[in-house]
Amino acid sequence: MSILMILQLLIVLGALWVGSRYGSLALGAISGIGLAILVFGFGLKPGTPPTDVIYIIIAAVTCAGIMQASGGMDWLIQIAEKMLRKHPDRITFLAPLCTFFLTVLVGTGHVVYTLMPIICDIALKKGIRPERPCGVASIASQVGITCSPIAAAVVAFVTISNANHFDITIPQVLMISIPACLCGLMAAAAASYKRGLDLDKDPQFQAKLKDPEQYKYIYGNSATLLDKEIPQSAKNAVFIFLGALAVIVMFAAFPDLLPEYKQVQAIKGAEDLTLASGVTITAKELAKAGVVASGFTEHGMVGLKMNLVIQIVMITAAALMIIFCKAAPKKAVSGPVWQSGMVAVVAIYGIAWLADTYFSNYMSTMQVMLADIVKEYPWAIALVFFAVSVLINSQGAVVVAMLPLAYSLGIAGPVLLGVLPSVYGYFFIPNYPSDIATVNFDRSGTTVIGKYLLNHSFMMPGLICVSVSTLVAYVLSMLIY
Repeated sequence: MSILMILQLLIVLGALWVGSRYGSLALGAISGIGLAILVFGFGLKPGTPPTDVIYIIIAAVTCAGIMQASGGMDWLIQIAEKMLRKHPDRITFLAPLCTFFLTVLVGTGHVVYTLMPIICDIALKKGIRPERPCGVASIASQVGITCSPIAAAVVAFVTISNANHFDITIPQVLMISIPACLCGLMAAAAASYKRGLDLDKDPQFQAKLKDPEQYKYIYGNSATLLDKEIPQSAKNAVFIFLGALAVIVMFAAFPDLLPEYKQVQAIKGAEDLTLASGVTITAKELAKAGVVASGFTEHGMVGLKMNLVIQIVMITAAALMIIFCKAAPKKAVSGPVWQSGMVAVVAIYGIAWLADTYFSNYMSTMQVMLADIVKEYPWAIALVFFAVSVLINSQGAVVVAMLPLAYSLGIAGPVLLGVLPSVYGYFFIPNYPSDIATVNFDRSGTTVIGKYLLNHSFMMPGLICVSVSTLVAYVLSMLIY
């Protein structure tokens, strides 16, 4: 590894570190500075931006944002709240299940902001230390990303894997990731069940209650959506959204149902076509248009790609919600789901492009350097995924940036499927919005970011969940594939 290669890697890591400090759009934008230095300063060939994944995120987030604007998200939260309030003594196990499946349905973990105050309120009213359910519920809201059929991480994994000759579908990924992540979450919930002192034995909490203002702040408010009337149009929007998910899963499971098209390709020696007007159409453009002429050949039928299926179905569902469910597009644009999704688009755009530029220029060198390690310990790529995720707060970006490198190193597809849960590591440094919001929602003050930064309320459940999930996923993948 040359000094120049190390210097350029430090530039990549530095851009990611600085971007993570600013957060939000800065993560993708500051990656652009690193990209500019590599391309204009060092003359590296630019990589390829992950346009397919970005288009999918835009379509899915638009659909989820429209559903939120219709009021459908409130209905889902209301259903979850009813279950939690019916079984308050089990909230440490039920809360993460609720946040997990909300993320699985919507494809983003930012849907939990409405539910988290409710979880805290139920725990306080039951006398349960809120840190217990809140910490693991925040982790669960992000773990669900690798289990969602419309999440960028899952779609990118399938797309990149198919391009590298590991033929796998979205349902097959979910058959591994969902049971594995549920095992990890339940292990984290079990470890959190008796975590910390009970509220009646916690001297810091009891000291707060002696202050009338603090007592009123902690117990005076009650977060709930149960008293909110949900219109039928909002429920219909949820049904449309669930129907869209069902269609996507159906096409992914049964690709033979998809329409097929003739694949036309220009062959060597094909000539361009010059029209009477003087306009020249290249052979390649003619092939894309489906024109079969001299110099062109047909290569059978090819089915519609799943990345296009997801985009078509999602934007169609969004349109149906606007037309039939009174969903206001302006309200969707101002909602947290759409806004956080667009932030993810910029992050993935900048981060993945920067990473691909660096790795694509040094692929052969890395293959030589890491060949022996990968051959002996292929599972060690999970540690790389986790470490990169600590730096970049996006599981989709980790998959897009690192999975092509992993395949180029010769790591088998089943191994990479088995370590997929390891792409979630950004709980390690507690700067992610859902974690920070959870700390603020806990009025008891038991959910904390520690004095030494890493001794925070999300570290223990996060490490247990990711470790167990990755281990179970690895075993399942090896057994099945």
